[in-house]
Amino acid sequence: MSDYNWCHGPGCHTQHTQSRVRGSGDNKVLRTRKIGLNSEWIRNSMYAYFCNQSCLMDFIREHLTSVIAIAPRTKALETPIKIEKEKYESYRYQHNGNDYVRTPYQATRTTIKSVDND
Repeated sequence: MSDYNWCHGPGCHTQHTQSRVRGSGDNKVLRTRKIGLNSEWIRNSMYAYFCNQSCLMDFIREHLTSVIAIAPRTKALETPIKIEKEKYESYRYQHNGNDYVRTPYQATRTTIKSVDND
């Protein structure tokens, strides 16, 4: 396995940065960046293939419809849930002239929980 990948960004080789300049004299070119695979984090992330987020987004813009065509979604996904409502006492602070008055009221806390179908 190689110790590096070339950036897959479609316009990586056109960006005017010093890190992309290669060649000598009048034979200079802008070259796609090389990405070192020197850490486990990089090897297992999308940044093993893109030198920065700009190149990643350029790639996504160019190839999005092809990527979606690999596994198209023809219907909505659903997750069964249970909604739990819990009443509790809370307080409001209202300005009354020069003072703040603490007034109790009944509040409701709503929690959405996934239901395991197994």
